[in-house]
Amino acid sequence: QVQLVESGGGLVQAGGSLKLSCVASGRPVSWYGMGWFRQAPGKEREFVAAIAATGGRTVYAESVKGRFTVSRDNTKNMVYLQMNSLKPEDTAVYYCAADYRAVVPVATQNSYEYWGQGTQVTVSS
Repeated sequence: QVQLVESGGGLVQAGGSLKLSCVASGRPVSWYGMGWFRQAPGKEREFVAAIAATGGRTVYAESVKGRFTVSRDNTKNMVYLQMNSLKPEDTAVYYCAADYRAVVPVATQNSYEYWGQGTQVTVSS
């Protein structure tokens, strides 16, 4: 199995940027489609962005399209989420997740077998 650890969260003012990182261990991250999800207080966890295992195809939630960018570096077993133009409504715990051999980016939570513990992102107004 694969273990996932997120980092890079923190407190930022509206309009600012953060870059989240997710490091995978146990198995090559290149075997997995990777997704980012988030959960705000009192709300259900929702899809943010995903990148396929190969080919680099990506998909984004409408709420973050044009502001967030998901990328991966398989040589470092890393996945990233660059977040620009942050808004207070982006405040949430952000999770990375792994979907074995996903050849297309997947937005469905149930497709992901492995999850990290999450990293808190707080955007102040």
